[in-house]
Amino acid sequence: MLRWCDDGPEELELEQLGERYGRYRLHVPDAERAMARSLERYGQISPAVVCRRDDRYELIDGFKRLAGARMVPGIRCLAVRLIEVDERGAKAAIYGLNHAGGRTRELEEAWIVHALVREDGLTQVEVAELLGRHKSWVCRRLALIERLGPEAKDELRVGLLCPTAARQIVRLPEGNQPEVLELVRREGLSSAELTGVVDLLLKCPGRSQQEYILQHSRECLERAGNPEQMPSRDPRLSTTGNEVFNRVGILIVMLGRMEVWLAHRGRAALTPGDYPVLAGRFERLERDASAVAALSRDLILELQPS
Repeated sequence: MLRWCDDGPEELELEQLGERYGRYRLHVPDAERAMARSLERYGQISPAVVCRRDDRYELIDGFKRLAGARMVPGIRCLAVRLIEVDERGAKAAIYGLNHAGGRTRELEEAWIVHALVREDGLTQVEVAELLGRHKSWVCRRLALIERLGPEAKDELRVGLLCPTAARQIVRLPEGNQPEVLELVRREGLSSAELTGVVDLLLKCPGRSQQEYILQHSRECLERAGNPEQMPSRDPRLSTTGNEVFNRVGILIVMLGRMEVWLAHRGRAALTPGDYPVLAGRFERLERDASAVAALSRDLILELQPS
């Protein structure tokens, strides 16, 4: 429960707002420009959240609003609400306020978990209780920071490596991570393919075998029974069950390819004329993918034995 110190928002000048906790949030220029446009058109809709540290106001929530406000001529103040928190509580509030709106990213969560464990001295169990998550969730976020090599960590920070791929790479010794990163860039592996490659590397004790896998990754996956190579008919399933199984298989493959394009190839080849045409398609993709994910979760719960 957050302890609000006031009865309502107050206004502070932009220069009064500190950003010491900004290191736990990703800097996303596109989102900041979108926020600037929103502030210019509609004004500030919701107040930022701050706490007091060393006689200074420090932002807890509202970093995009601050960055956007700095882009808009004439905006000199932001409305804020003040909360009473210590260092641990500030980090928990950053997570809680953004998680409630579905805005936290896995890397941001990992930064917060790492700080709570290594800077504030909490155990993983205490962090789990503080953030309202399971210990395994805390362990996975901590591994993203501590077991990931410097090159992979840098790519994760700037968005060249997605958290899903990073979770697979941390399964490998740090010395093997750069060559797998190079493989992902060179071959454009999907998350499912990367998982298969990591599985194979961990099973191979010899360096010569590992080098062969790195040079012929897809061939090795096919020989090992790559899960994306799904059978056309499963005798255990009904006719309808087989149809659904194959449709899901096609969808998994196509989503994997789109993930690779978004995470590793990106928008470099697009022209400015492509943007307005593709924007609507990607909005539809985001909306439909979210709806399918939610319905899939419901179906998983139904299919689980009671």
